[in-house]
Amino acid sequence: MTTPATGTWPLIHTERTALAADLAQLTDHQWATPSLCEGLTVREVLAHLTSAAGLNPVRWMAGVIRCRFDFDKQVAMRLAEQLGATPAETLDRFRRVATRTTKPIPSTVAMLGETIVHGEDIRRPLGIERDYPVRTLTTLADYYQRTDLPVFTKTRIRGLRLTATDSPFTTGEGPRVSGTTLALIMAMAGRASYLDALDGDGVAILRERQAQPRA
Repeated sequence: MTTPATGTWPLIHTERTALAADLAQLTDHQWATPSLCEGLTVREVLAHLTSAAGLNPVRWMAGVIRCRFDFDKQVAMRLAEQLGATPAETLDRFRRVATRTTKPIPSTVAMLGETIVHGEDIRRPLGIERDYPVRTLTTLADYYQRTDLPVFTKTRIRGLRLTATDSPFTTGEGPRVSGTTLALIMAMAGRASYLDALDGDGVAILRERQAQPRA
């Protein structure tokens, strides 16, 4: 399944808007909750999403050069630019970019992945659940199974058969890994905490691969 880029932006905008709504009533303590992104709070991950929504390839590369090709340093620099003085300002800045169509990377579907995966990096530690549209998740899962950009999703699932229990998504041959489309996506993206929601002989293999550094 593939979705044209023009049909992907509405999915991204919907997910950004839903995330902003989910975070509207957080306390200061909740904003300081550690996210699934090691070393970052949920507030900092939201600022990262804001940054990604405002970067085009030229600005992204300018930041990379400025940081001497230290990509982690570039991410941290852009995050700091969008954090704001308070959590309320962080959220307001994210709301203002919710309907933008700017992207630092060629693939629009990769931006959908950025929104969903980091959205879960924020929601899961806070105990917030989102009922994602099946089409949205299937679009992203299909993209992740055939590319390693921007994270090593294709490599991570090589030699495994992934089968969703709640959507048409299935891919690969080999030991089985089955579960919800969201759990499969997050496992492909390197989030080990979602492995417990998966079944099949291939889960142990995937768990071993998760122990390796992720992009």
